[in-house]
Amino acid sequence: MQVDAASAAPAAAEAGESTFYTVQSGDTLGKIAQQHYGSAGKYTVIFEANQPMLKDPDKIYPGQSLRIPAL
Repeated sequence: MQVDAASAAPAAAEAGESTFYTVQSGDTLGKIAQQHYGSAGKYTVIFEANQPMLKDPDKIYPGQSLRIPAL
């Protein structure tokens, strides 16, 4: 099986892009990290990507839009 480099390029570009997530009631950065990365411990990646808007990882509010960087 051969992979055409032209068809593989869009997938590679998408892999490095950030997405955005709107905080829902009951969310924590750990819960969001678990959903997006498969590990709650990676909440610091989301926290750091959203500074200076976030000053404390325990203080997020419904309706906030958070950048979720690609790993």
